[in-house]
Amino acid sequence: MTQPITAALIKELRDRTGVGMGKCKEALETSQGDVELAIANLRKAGIASAAKKEGRATNEGVIAIGKSDKSIAFVEVNAETDFVVKNERFQQFAKDVAEEAAKAMPASLEEFMNHSFAKDGHNQTIEQYRAELVQAIGENIQIKRLHLVETSSDKSFGTYAHLGGKIATLVEISGDSGHEALAKDIAMHIAAAAPEYLSPEEVPSDILANERDIAMSQVQGKPENIKDKIVDNKIKDFYVKSCLSMQKYIKDDVLSITDLVHQKGKDLKLTGFLRWSVGQA
Repeated sequence: MTQPITAALIKELRDRTGVGMGKCKEALETSQGDVELAIANLRKAGIASAAKKEGRATNEGVIAIGKSDKSIAFVEVNAETDFVVKNERFQQFAKDVAEEAAKAMPASLEEFMNHSFAKDGHNQTIEQYRAELVQAIGENIQIKRLHLVETSSDKSFGTYAHLGGKIATLVEISGDSGHEALAKDIAMHIAAAAPEYLSPEEVPSDILANERDIAMSQVQGKPENIKDKIVDNKIKDFYVKSCLSMQKYIKDDVLSITDLVHQKGKDLKLTGFLRWSVGQA
């Protein structure tokens, strides 16, 4: 009797095998909803032969950066131990998937896992490549997240990987190309300074209201005529600490990051950044 292919059934197969949702759906359709038969078929195909490993926690990892003429890809790949993360084969896998993501520009991680590409003279999907590595290394390996940034000729981009890929950053400067060195310097700054927002305008209203409430609570007992000034100064300090555009440049604290950008050209503007760390929510 055919079992309906529900989202819950697909999730059950995913949880038991670690195989991508798309492949789980295909396997269930082939097995007419029989989960055990679907697992057997996936194992025969070499996709789920390491099913027991798939359930293990993957708390270590690396963030790989891939580049093409159209985009920059950030991909976080996780494993169970730092020993495996340093393995040459694992490192090559992370590099391969990041570079392929930058070329393919998939709409989602799920789509990317089903994407086919040529590797070692034969075609395989990213999911098959991952499963193959799990079998070879003997640890659970997962691609946790993927993010693409489209590039253009009127912008400059800089990336930086810190601590062997435990932290990865990207900076986008609009107004002109050719300022990649500046963008990379700011990307290095971001790795150390860990800004939360690009500029004060991007701070959510509830976050700002909370900071103002905290500041107000700290000026109780102060003369009324100076309370507002003290609160305003505390909010400014908050902006300087949390907003990239206002942070003091780590290589020259006389300059703000905005000052640094404007030194290279008044028409240049800092328009975006990323800061990823392994295990980040």
